[in-house]
Amino acid sequence: MKKKTICSLAAAIILTVAGGCENSSLPFMKENQEAAPVERSIFAMNTYMTLTAYGDKAEEGLDAARDQIYALEDLWSVTYENSDIYKANHSGGQAVEVSDETASLVGFALDMARQTRGALNPAIYPVLEAWGFTTDSKQVPSREEIDRLLENTDYTRIKLDGNMLTVPDGMEMDLGSVGKGYAADLVTETLKDYGVESAILSLGGNIQAIGSHPDGTDWRIGIRAPWEDGYIGILSASDAAVVTSGGYENYFEDEDGHIYWHILDPSTGRPAESGLQSVTIIGAEGRMCDALSTSLFVMGAEKARDYWRENGGFDMILVTDDRELLITEGIANDFAVSEGWDTNIQILKKE
Repeated sequence: MKKKTICSLAAAIILTVAGGCENSSLPFMKENQEAAPVERSIFAMNTYMTLTAYGDKAEEGLDAARDQIYALEDLWSVTYENSDIYKANHSGGQAVEVSDETASLVGFALDMARQTRGALNPAIYPVLEAWGFTTDSKQVPSREEIDRLLENTDYTRIKLDGNMLTVPDGMEMDLGSVGKGYAADLVTETLKDYGVESAILSLGGNIQAIGSHPDGTDWRIGIRAPWEDGYIGILSASDAAVVTSGGYENYFEDEDGHIYWHILDPSTGRPAESGLQSVTIIGAEGRMCDALSTSLFVMGAEKARDYWRENGGFDMILVTDDRELLITEGIANDFAVSEGWDTNIQILKKE
């Protein structure tokens, strides 16, 4: 059966909005401000990225940040033959020495896989590939093919000993669910080393706010409405990562009108049907927000709420299939809900 492919062309799931300009995807500067934004736009890690910074060292800092992102992509790509991950995936089960950056990210991904009880699975790549979400040829694989591939997705078999990474023969790992978040964390450190105190980074829907807007106010970040135009609301934030995951980011529709999206449930190998349309995570670290936006989408609202209560350290905005908004109390006063989404809101509290 021939499939009709539909893939969102909007790389940025969260649009940065500042200074009262709600229709812009870039920070807005007031006319009386001397500071002017410096911007770099690149395509890396299979997505479009926009890096915007302010200050005397913004030019130098952004050039260094751009080069750093390209270097990280070369380390973590699953298709580039000289990358750490490609070498480990094709080593025949032999240990491969990887960079400090790769070792740190792999260790984090495995920790999060254990902590989320497999809702985040860095070994799910072959199943994702079978669905065609990593290519332009999307399809529905057979149940038999999915079951066969799932036999080699036990992330606990991946071993990391210092900088020596071992991926068992027949398995493949992918850091796509945490890579952009960790890259944003490292780029943030680089920009701060250059003296940049105000910047907003958009890495394909992963937003990283460094400091506040140059006028001293919070950055204003529009959270995209799933499957429709506009925002569900505007979040005010400074010095924070904001990451959204939703099925509408990458999906296809078959001839019968059934939609399949790229966020897979590692337990079934099929698109996660958890009752959620999107998950936005707000926290201090991009890597944590990246990991949780995917894994909590897979878990569903009830388990996501329980995970938040048990672990803390982040806030979240959940959009359910019934258009209900579940917002954790820590950001409730910083999130202005758009008209049309303000009739069914539940504030989640720790107790």
